[in-house]
Amino acid sequence: MTESRIKRLATTLMDATTDKDPLVQEQIYNALCHLGESEPEEILNSCDEYLRQHDKLAYPHRVIILKAMETVVKNNIALLDKSTAKVVIFLASNEMTKSKEVIRDWQQAASNVLVAVGQRFINKVMEEVLTKFQPGILPHYFVMQTFANLSVSNVFGMVPFLNSILGTMLPMLGMAKQDHMKSVFCYALQHFSESIQEYLANLDKAPDPTVRKDTFSNEIFSAYEVLFNSWLQHREAKLRLAVVEAMGPMSYLLPSEKLEEQLPKLIPGILALYKKHTEAFYISKSLCQILEASVNIGSRSLDVQLDSLLGTLHPQICAPADPAVPLTVKNHTEVLRCFTVLACSFPDRVLAFLLPKLESSNERTRVGTLLIMRQIINSAPSQMEIKKPFILSSMKLPLQDSNNKVKRAVVQVISAMAHHGYLEQPGGEAMMEFLVRQCALPSDAQPKKQPPDADDLTSDSVQSISVNTLFLLSTTVDRMNNVLWPYLLEFVTPVQFTNALTPLCKSLMSLAVKKQEEGENASLIRYDLNANLPSPYALTTRLLVVSSQPYVGDCRGAAALRLLNVLHYSVHPALEQLWSKRVPLLVEHIEENTEKSLSQKEWEEKLLLFLQETLAAVADNTWICHFVTEMCRQLNSYNGFPLEKNFLYKCIGTTLGACASKDLVQKQLQELLETARYHEEAEREGLASCFGICAINHLEETLAKLEDFVRSDVFKKSVGLFSIFKDRSDNEVEKIKSTLILCYGYVAVSAPKELVLSRIEADILKNIFQYFNTKVLGIKVETKVQCEALNLSSSLLFPALSVRLSLWVPLESSSRGGPRAPGESRWSRCSLPRPPHPAPPRLEPLPRKCRNSQRRGREKGVGFFFFGGGGFFGVLFGFFFFLPGREPSVGSVARGRSGGRSPAACRLPPVLPKPCFSYELGAAGARRGVPGRERAGLGSAFFARDLTLKLCLIRSICMISQAIYNGAKCGDFVFSRKAELVAQMVEFIKAEPPEAMRTPVRQRAMITCTYLVVLEPHLSDPDRTELIDTCLAGVLALPPPEPAKEREENGGDASHKEVLYGDTLSALKDLLKSLLQRNLTPHGLQDMFAHLGPWIKSNKEHERQRAVEVSAALLEFYLSKLNVSTVIPFYNLGVLIALFSPRCSDSLASVRQDAVDCVYCLLYIQLCYEGFARDHRDEMVEGLKALKKGLEEPDFTVLFRTCNNIAMVIGKRVPPDQLMSLLLAMFEGLADPDKNCSRAATVMINSLLKERGAVLQEKVPDIMSIIHSKLEEVDEEHIRKAAQQTVYILASQHKSVVVSSLLGSPLPFDSHTCAMWRSLATEPTLASRILEQLLEKVNSDVPYKESKSFPLLGSAAERVATPLPLAATCALYEIMSAPESGPAVLGLYPPLFVTLLLRLSCTVGVQLPKNLQSRERRRSSSSSGGGGSGNHGPASRSLQPCSCAVETLKVMLVRGGSEEVARAVGSAGGWELMASAERHHDGIAVLAGAMARHAGPRLPLIVKNLIPTLNSVFDSQRITTTAFFAELLNSNVVNDLILLETMMDNMTGRQKDACTLVRMLALRGLGNIASGSPEKVRKHGAKLLASMVNGMDDKDDPHNLVALEAMSSLSKLLDHLEERDIQSMLLHIAIRIRPFFDSEQPDLRRSSIVLFGNLTKFSQGNCEVFFEQILNGLVTLLLHLQDPKPEVVKACKFALRMCGPNMGCDGLCDMFLNHLREDRSLHYGEFMNNVCKHLMQSYPEMLNRLILTNLFYFKSNWVDIRAAAPMFIGFLVLHVDEDQCQQVDLDQLISALPEEKRPVCLKQVKDNPPASLNLLLKDPVPSVRVKVAETLGRLVRIL
Repeated sequence: MTESRIKRLATTLMDATTDKDPLVQEQIYNALCHLGESEPEEILNSCDEYLRQHDKLAYPHRVIILKAMETVVKNNIALLDKSTAKVVIFLASNEMTKSKEVIRDWQQAASNVLVAVGQRFINKVMEEVLTKFQPGILPHYFVMQTFANLSVSNVFGMVPFLNSILGTMLPMLGMAKQDHMKSVFCYALQHFSESIQEYLANLDKAPDPTVRKDTFSNEIFSAYEVLFNSWLQHREAKLRLAVVEAMGPMSYLLPSEKLEEQLPKLIPGILALYKKHTEAFYISKSLCQILEASVNIGSRSLDVQLDSLLGTLHPQICAPADPAVPLTVKNHTEVLRCFTVLACSFPDRVLAFLLPKLESSNERTRVGTLLIMRQIINSAPSQMEIKKPFILSSMKLPLQDSNNKVKRAVVQVISAMAHHGYLEQPGGEAMMEFLVRQCALPSDAQPKKQPPDADDLTSDSVQSISVNTLFLLSTTVDRMNNVLWPYLLEFVTPVQFTNALTPLCKSLMSLAVKKQEEGENASLIRYDLNANLPSPYALTTRLLVVSSQPYVGDCRGAAALRLLNVLHYSVHPALEQLWSKRVPLLVEHIEENTEKSLSQKEWEEKLLLFLQETLAAVADNTWICHFVTEMCRQLNSYNGFPLEKNFLYKCIGTTLGACASKDLVQKQLQELLETARYHEEAEREGLASCFGICAINHLEETLAKLEDFVRSDVFKKSVGLFSIFKDRSDNEVEKIKSTLILCYGYVAVSAPKELVLSRIEADILKNIFQYFNTKVLGIKVETKVQCEALNLSSSLLFPALSVRLSLWVPLESSSRGGPRAPGESRWSRCSLPRPPHPAPPRLEPLPRKCRNSQRRGREKGVGFFFFGGGGFFGVLFGFFFFLPGREPSVGSVARGRSGGRSPAACRLPPVLPKPCFSYELGAAGARRGVPGRERAGLGSAFFARDLTLKLCLIRSICMISQAIYNGAKCGDFVFSRKAELVAQMVEFIKAEPPEAMRTPVRQRAMITCTYLVVLEPHLSDPDRTELIDTCLAGVLALPPPEPAKEREENGGDASHKEVLYGDTLSALKDLLKSLLQRNLTPHGLQDMFAHLGPWIKSNKEHERQRAVEVSAALLEFYLSKLNVSTVIPFYNLGVLIALFSPRCSDSLASVRQDAVDCVYCLLYIQLCYEGFARDHRDEMVEGLKALKKGLEEPDFTVLFRTCNNIAMVIGKRVPPDQLMSLLLAMFEGLADPDKNCSRAATVMINSLLKERGAVLQEKVPDIMSIIHSKLEEVDEEHIRKAAQQTVYILASQHKSVVVSSLLGSPLPFDSHTCAMWRSLATEPTLASRILEQLLEKVNSDVPYKESKSFPLLGSAAERVATPLPLAATCALYEIMSAPESGPAVLGLYPPLFVTLLLRLSCTVGVQLPKNLQSRERRRSSSSSGGGGSGNHGPASRSLQPCSCAVETLKVMLVRGGSEEVARAVGSAGGWELMASAERHHDGIAVLAGAMARHAGPRLPLIVKNLIPTLNSVFDSQRITTTAFFAELLNSNVVNDLILLETMMDNMTGRQKDACTLVRMLALRGLGNIASGSPEKVRKHGAKLLASMVNGMDDKDDPHNLVALEAMSSLSKLLDHLEERDIQSMLLHIAIRIRPFFDSEQPDLRRSSIVLFGNLTKFSQGNCEVFFEQILNGLVTLLLHLQDPKPEVVKACKFALRMCGPNMGCDGLCDMFLNHLREDRSLHYGEFMNNVCKHLMQSYPEMLNRLILTNLFYFKSNWVDIRAAAPMFIGFLVLHVDEDQCQQVDLDQLISALPEEKRPVCLKQVKDNPPASLNLLLKDPVPSVRVKVAETLGRLVRIL
């Protein structure tokens, strides 16, 4: 019987092999294997029988069975007996050879079975298979393959058969005609040969140790002859590869003499295959084996074949291997092995072949050759030992190669050489130099985008490989220590190795540490033995300088400093203690920071301090002199490294300062000045810094050297007129001047103050002024004053000529107005005054030579004019500059004679670059004209002053001012040139373009003025005024910054401009503070704000923002510096407060913040002038600071409150005599261009009137009248706020308000009507009367009327709102929206709430009247379009009846003190639910819950007013009231308020309501008593239980909504009911809810299952009866743990946890409690496995019942449950005891039975046969079939 069951199971599974799903097939295979683990022989026999009986079964399905058999055999080979093995062997043999055609999958599976059996029963297998291998008959393909695989899997068992197999096989080779047979013969010969080799290699373990190679040699040779002579020449490529793959292993077994004889033919034959096959791996592998075999026998034939071998193999290496194609990589490996074999035997010839290849022009050839070189260096070290010099010398050319791939290959060769001692030979240094050069390769800034197949190597890759190689050589290859140390130091100082510094320093550091470990002096550098090493001065300079940029080059700073530390003794013996202490601190500072966080200035100061300490520690002037000389020598090395060079200049200055030799100092300074690259900014800065630092100790020498340099030839020019083309360019001269000016500034600020003050005006400024000039016709011109002086000088020197300096400005229109005439000049001249001139001279013609010069000059941008003159002067020359590329219009030059004739006319360029200066050289008395007219003797020169020169001058003057200010004698020092310098700075600021900030000229000039104005003497008032106005206009009027998006697009340029503007604004603040400091009085303050006032009131936001920011800074400064000795009036307080207080509501948040600060400071300034101490703190004024946070966001409510509070503070602190001026100024603020500020002015006026109105009583009516008229004219917020106050005042005088007239206003109410409604809420008594009248209006008419749109068509009735209740509701909203209506709403809370709640219930789904619908659509479109309403437009609130009612109820709750109710309802989405027809009752429940929690005391009157509506004719009102009561019962507040019985009776009475929803809500309310008043449930238990049972039995409930609510409510009540009440109905309820477990509605499933779990609490008395119900539902609950709905799964977990204690199994109970927690995920399979284990241990007799119940879920609609059911059965079977197995009817379980309706109880299970596993194997879902197959595999337990 057992055998038949196993067979039946196996048969069922094998029947299912026809499934097409791969996962199902895999599971069937696993199931068969599982069965095989239990009964391997039975399963193998079953498979054998099945395959024999199903001879027609398609081979793909047979393959599954055969694979299962193979696995069973492999896993149970030791358990099989001979008979079973014989059966399996016979079956597999037949399956393998059944078809003569090759069907690979099928026959391969059968062959694998034979191989698996052959592991133990090799003789039986061979006995069977040899029957298929008869002499003279060509065997089956897989017979040979089986032999081959057997020879590999069982070498010792198979090799004894090989001699006879080979004997039988050899004659068959000639019979093989088909390619696949030839291939399998080759495959067999290959594996036979490999097996024989393994056998011979392990003779000590072999069964027959006498076996020798000769045993097989002749047969192998015979086969070889066929393969080589016949098959190798075949056209089929696959066959050739099979042949060559076999010949490799066969070559080891060939007789030595035969192999020697065949080599001349064999090797060429193999080599020829490379040309025929793209895939060369198998050829190379075989060739390598042949070469090894040849070498083993000492063949001499290789010598002859060597050239062809090398010539063929070399291209294989040169072809790059593709890592994505593994065979190409393997081929490279095999070819390299071939070269190893050849190099060991023929080293000379291999090298002679390879080394010339290094000179090839082909990149791949060079790379491939280097790879081979690396291979033979590593693999043939003994043969290459004497070849080292030769190899090294041959590497010279590759070292010069620029190809990155070649470089990488060379680096790899160098690595191999280092490990084998090559680099210790002469020539090794060149290899190391190459390696270091690769470490120094520059990074690829922007790597080129390569196509996917590109294999180009980047410089970064080569550098990375080289760096790693260098570090490995210096740290892991001990023999390289003496090679690298100290040789690598030679690469530290050359600049070309800068990128390699980090790896160099790390390697040298490692080497030095090793040397120190060898001995104390081992690391000491021996310069006598190493002449090429850099000096200690050079090393120190280099390492110190590169450390200035510590994070460049992979953090080279730390590496350089560490190396410097280990070299201390070699640098100077006295530095050990200092450096060992300081260097680690510097390194630590680098490591603690990042490139972003490190302050470069602070870091350089640390390094310079370290340098100073080093120089002090050395204290050797000779050493210092050598050191500074080396520093200067290295300067030119850093020409491409501006930052490092800048720091080196500072180091030179520091070292020169420590140098005692003044001659050396002057010499080096002179050299620095002569060799500096002045056109580079960083170098100019560095040179100036150097001079400044040097001047600390050598002031006299520094100044002297600067003056000497000026007198040198550098500034001298030849007196010839064309010297501009011969000497230094003007631009270069300007750069030199800039640098010298900057040097003087640094000298002034750095030198000792006691020495430098006396030299400032006498030496420093004199030279600076001398440098700062621009030449015009050889005459220095600086300012307007100097231009006038020039005109005067020219008159005195040349009285016969008219020499005049003029300013030419382009004209946009004619002087007469309108467009210019065709012949009218486009330029206007502004002449500077000049003295009278004598008669004009005579003009001479223009010489030809000069005309040629003029033409050449025009090409360079210079035009020349020649004019005749009298006297000794001869000919005068003039020239002008014009833009290159623009052709000037030059008129003819005619002769001119004295005696009144006009001089020749010349024309200026038609388009001049900018307004420009010109010189006029002509006869005295000549007519005045304009460019291009008859003006004679005209030349021009344009000022193009160099920006660098200007900035350097500004900075230098700034530093000089700082030096004077910081000097010890500052108070006594009178700076006579102060006004002149300030005027020059003002001119610089004016010259900047007003439309943009492109340069830091403004900022630097203002910083300079900041230091200048504090010096003596004082500035005059005009100069001061001009300075302030110029600076304000130059900064505040600049255009606003770019938007964020444009800043992102412009990148770094925009960021630079932003930083520059911030710095400039800070400079402006500092300058104004300095000016204010000079006159710290109310007058000085008023004068300052006289300049700032227009900017503060500007209509441009950016100007206001900047002006108020500056004002706040000035007032804060004023307050901080104020020191009042006597009480004086602050006469301008009111005006200043009125200037700033409206700005507290500015449209810009920053302006608002700064304005509060201004008011705060002004009030404290007033307190100081009243006599309070400066540190006195006024509580009210301090309150202003707290108001600033509210101004961050433009919230009008916050702004209103803040402005009001500010006004209150101002009102209490402003003196009475300034109140009216304050108000008048405030009224002026109403016209402020910023509307926010206008509103703020209104608010502050009202607040001031409220606070101080007593003194201005007669003015109040006038003021309020004006504000009210503003409300009628325009709809502005501040006017509306003023109207609220006005209405309140008027309402106190005129007490009657006509509600009917306001209700008659058209709907929707416009903004004025709304404002008036809200104003009526100001007075509580009046508001109460109005609210009562409006409630009457709401209730006086029906809420809606029903009408049919199309009566004839039978359409549903449409509900239309009645107008009067709708208008009254809107009015209620407007009144209650006013905060002042609170007391009135509180007094009418219950009627308001009930009326609005019922109004809301009757408006759900109600439409507007048609006459209002169009207005509402217009309002909606206006709102959605973003347009605001007009002055008289409707309010933006919706007029829809439901929305209106919701909003009115919401505002009523808020105004009635129930904000928490409104907030809670809103957060829960209750308002939206109330407006929904489907979810209205849910929204009411949210409202009721919030009322119970937050407004309990108000409920009694509300409930009393609502009870009558339970009988309302409107369903909506009954639903709303029932829902409200139902949720109230969920709270204990109804019990506390003695409302429970009343409400419960009303809910019970609603069970007969005609509305299903009312009945459902009534049951919900009764169920809510369990949570609201649980202590009352026991008292009314029978009544409540009866209601619930009646609800479950409700017949008029097609969708089971009432039943669902009854089950949910009963679940809540069960915990509080008396057990006696529930016992009588327990079984009835359990049976009633059982059908819902499998309901299609998830809510019904969930509720019924939860109720079932709760019922288990009452099962104690009826334990056996209810236990039966638990068992009936157990399978369902367990399967529904896989329910698609998470809430159902949660319910099942709960029910199972509740059922656990009643099942009498502690293990099961613990599992349910631990694994089925709600917050824990469930591994269903593992859980079910354990559950079934406990079930079978505790209830083994239940097996059949559980299985039968599961069977009926095989037809479940839910896939997961359908899959879980067979898995359930499988786990049950897995854990059942053997004595219980007879319960299961295996036939019923696995047979195909008819499908019936799934039963719901055990009786139906018995009466209605379920589906079967066999049927479920045909399920359309693969996952189900997988589970069935898995279960079938487990059924072996019940067999």
